[in-house]
Amino acid sequence: MSELIISVSGLRGIVGETLTPPVAARYLAAFCNQLTEPGPVVLSYDGRTSGPMLRDLAAAAIVACGRDVLDAGVAATPTVGVLVKQFNAAGAVQISASHNPPAYNGIKLFSAAGRVLDAASGAKVRELYLNDSISWKAADALGSCCAIDDPHASHLDAVLATVDVEAIRKRNFSVVLDSNHGSGSTLGRRLLEALGCRVIVLGDEPNGLFAHPPEPLAENLQGVCETIKSRGCDVGFCQDPDADRLALIDAAGKFIGEEYTVAMCVQRAMMKQPGPIVINLATSSMSQQVAIDAGATPYRSAVGEANVADMMIANAAVYGGEGNGGPIDPAVGYVRDSFVGMAHVLELMATTGKSIAELAAELPRFEIYKAKAEIGREALPAAMDQIAAELPDAEVSRIDGLRLSWSDRWLLVRGSNTEPIVRFIAEAPTLDEAKTLCDRAEQIVNACT
Repeated sequence: MSELIISVSGLRGIVGETLTPPVAARYLAAFCNQLTEPGPVVLSYDGRTSGPMLRDLAAAAIVACGRDVLDAGVAATPTVGVLVKQFNAAGAVQISASHNPPAYNGIKLFSAAGRVLDAASGAKVRELYLNDSISWKAADALGSCCAIDDPHASHLDAVLATVDVEAIRKRNFSVVLDSNHGSGSTLGRRLLEALGCRVIVLGDEPNGLFAHPPEPLAENLQGVCETIKSRGCDVGFCQDPDADRLALIDAAGKFIGEEYTVAMCVQRAMMKQPGPIVINLATSSMSQQVAIDAGATPYRSAVGEANVADMMIANAAVYGGEGNGGPIDPAVGYVRDSFVGMAHVLELMATTGKSIAELAAELPRFEIYKAKAEIGREALPAAMDQIAAELPDAEVSRIDGLRLSWSDRWLLVRGSNTEPIVRFIAEAPTLDEAKTLCDRAEQIVNACT
C-alpha cells in the first residue's frame, strides 16, 4: 500500500507507515467532531497485534473530544453494530483491517443507527480530516472510559431469535469453526454451542497471530479442509479476522466458498418470508435467481456494505448481503454478519435435512471468476473507457466502476475502496468463459498503464 486508503466508512493502512498515531488520532477526532447524536462511543478491535495500541490511542482521542467511551475489547464488527443500538450510542469505532495481512490495521466507523457510515457522513469525516478542521475539549469537558461487562450477549440473543433453535439442536451438528486468531471465536463458540453443535474451534485465541493468510479463500484454507474431512464434521465455517465474512466447507473437505454463503442464506429467508432482497453488483446471480424463483424482487446496489444497507432500507428488504460471504439480516442489524450466516445455514440444513454439498448443488448454477491488478487511481477512468469501447455489444452501467452485462454473463471492473488495485469480477455459464472476460479486461488495463 503506497498511500493511506480512506473509504466511505473508514480508513486502512500499514501500521507505523501510513497508519500512524497522529493519523489515527486526527481521523478519530474528525469522526467525533461530526457526530450529532448524544451518547457514548462504542470502541472495539478485531484481535490484531496492533489492536491494543490503536484501541488505547482511540480511547484517548475520543475522550479528548468530550465523548464517553464504552470499551468492548476484542469483538466482531457485527457485534459492534448491535452494541451501538443496545447502549443508544452516538456511534462506534472498530479497529480492524478486515482480511488484510498482519502489518495492516484500520478504523471502521459506525453511526448511531448501528451500521457503518453512509456516504454523506463518511465524506464529512474525510473532509474534516484532510482539512485538519478538528477541535479538542478543555480539561473540564473531557469524556470518560469504561468497559462493557459482556459485549457479546446481546448479539448472541439477537441471532438466536432469528432461527428455530430446537430444530437445529436436534441435529447435533459437528462443526469446525476457523476463527484464525481473529475476533470470531469470541461469539462463535458460544453461538454454536447454544445451537447444540459439537464444536472444534481453530484459532480460538484472538491474538492476531494468524495461522494462515486471513482472507477466507480456497488457497488459504487447505489445512482447514483437511481437518473437517479427517474429523468427520458436517460443515466448516471460516471467518475473516473481524468476523463479518463467512466461507463454507462441506463434509468432504471441499471448499464451497463465500458466494454460496449469501445464496443459501437468501434461500432460507425466502422459505420463511419472501420479500425484496439486495445484493451488490459484484455478487453472484445465484442469490438473484433464488429470489426471483420465490416471486421476490432482487435489487443490486453499488459495492460496499453501506450501499447495500442504504438500498435495503429504501426498499424494505427482508434480506441482503455481499458475495464475499457477508449476509445482512435486518432483524439483527444492517451489518455483514458471519454469525447470522452460521445460524441461518445450520437452520437451512436442519429444516431441509440436506447437507451443505446437497444444498450447494441445488442452487442455480453460475461460475464466477475474480482477479485483480495494481493500478494508480488516476489511470483507472481511462482504462474503463477503453474496456467499454473494446466490448461494445454489452449493456453498460457506471453505478460503481464499469459493469458490462450480456444475456448470460457479466463483467465488473472497479477500483478497490481499500487497496490501490483494480478488481475484475465476471460471471458466465462456465468458469473458462468468466476467466476469459477478466483476462480480456486485464489486458486492456495493462495496455493503458
